[in-house]
Amino acid sequence: MTTLQPGARAPRRLPARILPGAGRAARQAARRLVMLVVLLAAVFAAIELLPGDAAGATSDRGVTAADLTARRTAMGLDRPVAERFWDWMTGLPTGDLGTTARGQHVTDVLAGPFPNTLLLGALALALSTAGALALGGWATLRPGGRVDRAVDALSTAAFALPEFVVSVALLLLLSQWTGWLPAVTLTGPDGRPESWTMIVLPLLSLAVPQIGWNTRIVRGALADQSALPHVQAAILDGLPRRRVLSHHMLPGALPAVAVGIATSAGMLLGGTVVVETLFNYPGIGAILAGAITDRDTPLIAGVVAAAGAAISLLLLLADLVRTTTLGEERR
Repeated sequence: MTTLQPGARAPRRLPARILPGAGRAARQAARRLVMLVVLLAAVFAAIELLPGDAAGATSDRGVTAADLTARRTAMGLDRPVAERFWDWMTGLPTGDLGTTARGQHVTDVLAGPFPNTLLLGALALALSTAGALALGGWATLRPGGRVDRAVDALSTAAFALPEFVVSVALLLLLSQWTGWLPAVTLTGPDGRPESWTMIVLPLLSLAVPQIGWNTRIVRGALADQSALPHVQAAILDGLPRRRVLSHHMLPGALPAVAVGIATSAGMLLGGTVVVETLFNYPGIGAILAGAITDRDTPLIAGVVAAAGAAISLLLLLADLVRTTTLGEERR
């Protein structure tokens, strides 16, 4: 039995409620890792089922059958797909994403476009979060009123519109008809857009549907909080509605809002393929489209792995926010 010296302080222990929360977060992270591995295996299998292969798609016209066979052997395409997947997976922990069908390192190909996509996605996520909080809070201040009904209708319509439709509408309105914003993105020597104005249209095209999605999440979470006894007591005490919203309703709604925001991050990265291609934005959208044409399995898997890692990180942060907030509420 350990005894304390006179004047010594007992070691602090973690609160018991933190340990189950940390365990749940760890299990969620492990589950998402397994799902990512399964998704990567599905990518290898799906590319294998497509007609043609990387050797034929990236070869010059007029190549002989013997040269094509030799190229397939050099690229390892004569090996079973399971064996190629295992070899690719063994290099993943060290950051080796393999070699593209055109002989480049996948990490080098993604080094420039992927940060551009992350920048666009982060800006769209920030804009959609701010817009959803503003609209959801505004509607909550006037439950059942015209503002509430208008926000509900507009958020539903915005979420129902795919990014392609939003992109075309914004392109016509803000570029073709008014000339306010450039229709395509021009890339500078550093691989970045030449002007911030070239980011606006892709940013809005991605953010508008997610504002609709997150507004409904925020509105629903705040509506659930408004029925709780401590919120009703604050209203009966005569506190201003804005203070009740910010101090009594929003903190309790944060877990649901955080999960909704993290979920929308996956939708944003999925929508970048269409939006970046339409506006010629220098991100992974064009890279992925070209890789599918080339049947370039390592490059496609590299894009999926990088995007999956980013989404998993955001989901992990959302789990931590939810666990922390729920722990605070149970004190």
